Amino acid sequence: MDHQMRAEYGPRGADGGVKTWHIVAEDPARAMCGRELSPEAETLSPAHWGDDPGLSCHTCGALLLRESPYLPAEHEEGERRSAW
Repeated sequence: MDHQMRAEYGPRGADGGVKTWHIVAEDPARAMCGRELSPEAETLSPAHWGDDPGLSCHTCGALLLRESPYLPAEHEEGERRSAW
């Protein structure tokens, strides 16, 4: 399943910046946590999930981890690889 990060904006919309990053999978307008999002909102690869933890939806992150395989080679000391 393909996942993307999708922005949720505050009351000022995109001009006010990203309020929260969510993860979307099958439906580009519904986050994994159930929040309805604009299908036109900014998207990023889920490889950026940890870039700003304060903006990341905790529920979406937990659900994403449940769907992502643990690959030991990605966690070797001195190496950082993305599964996406």
